[in-house]
Amino acid sequence: MPDANLLAGEIPREFEQGKASWYGPRFNGRRTASGERYNMNELTAAHRTLPFGTRVRVRSLVNGKEVEVRITDRGPFSRGRVIDLSRAAAEAIGMLGLGVKDVLLLVPESTPAVVQTPPAPARRRAASPVRRAPAAR
Repeated sequence: MPDANLLAGEIPREFEQGKASWYGPRFNGRRTASGERYNMNELTAAHRTLPFGTRVRVRSLVNGKEVEVRITDRGPFSRGRVIDLSRAAAEAIGMLGLGVKDVLLLVPESTPAVVQTPPAPARRRAASPVRRAPAAR
C-alpha cells in the first residue's frame, strides 16, 4: 500500500528490524527532543538516529499492519528496541495490549542512516574524600 508522504517519488528501503514499544499519557504534552510537544494522538515516534521529520513506515511482523509515523523524538532507551511509537501509532498496528511488538522499519531511499549528534556533556562528580583501606596489623 504505497503512501505518497513516505514515497515522495522514492522506493522505500528496509532500514531496521526489531522491537517497537509505545509511550503515552505520562509523556503527553511534554517537549520532545525536536522541541515540539508530544501528542499521543498523532502519528509520531522516537528513534535514536534518524533525523527529525523523517517519515518512517512501521510494519508489524506479527499481523502485517502498517502505519506511517514522523520522527520527533530520541529513543527508545531500552536495549533491543528500535522505535518508540505514539499511542495512536501503536493502536494503528494493533500493539496497545502487547506493549512491545516485532516490526520492520521502512524509510525513503535517500534517508541518511545516522544523524550526527553532539556528545552529551560530561557529568562532573562531586569531590569525595579519599578512603583508604585500614592498615593490616
